[in-house]
Amino acid sequence: MDSGESHSKARQTIGIAGAVLAVTLILANANSIFGLLTAVFPIGNTGVIASANLKVYWESGCTNEVTSVNWGTLSPGDVESVTLYVKNTGSVDLTLSKSTDDWSPASAETYLTLTWSYAGEQIEPNGVLSATLTLTVSESITGISSFSFNIYITGTEAT
Repeated sequence: MDSGESHSKARQTIGIAGAVLAVTLILANANSIFGLLTAVFPIGNTGVIASANLKVYWESGCTNEVTSVNWGTLSPGDVESVTLYVKNTGSVDLTLSKSTDDWSPASAETYLTLTWSYAGEQIEPNGVLSATLTLTVSESITGISSFSFNIYITGTEAT
C-alpha cells in the first residue's frame, strides 16, 4: 500500500468517526434541537410484604424474651407449668403449633410429656396470646437424673 492510499483510508476512517459522533450528538440533544416536550409524573409506591414472625416472652407486656425454660428439680408424678406470652411480630394472622426434639437422654421423651393450653385461636399482627406449657413426669420414670430438650413454637399464616 502506498502513502496516498494510506492517507485516503485514514481520512475515510476519520470521516466515518466524525459522522458517528455527529449522529450521536444529534440524537442525544434531540429534545433541544427539535423542541420536543417531555413531561414526567412520579408515582410513589408503598406496600407490606406478608411475614409470619413471632416472639415469646415471660410477661404480657412483652419485655423479657424467653430463651430457655428451667423446670427445676422434679420428682416422679410431678406436674410443672409455666405461662408464656406469644406475640405476633409479623404482618399476617397466625395460628400456632408446638413441637419438641433433641431430647437428652433420648429416653426422657418416654417419661416426660409436654402439653399446652393453646386452643387454636388466631393471633393478629402485634397481638399477644398467653399459653401455659405443662410438663408431666411419669410415675414410672427411671434411669434419668437430668434432661433437656428443645421446644418449638411455630406460627403459620391463618387461612
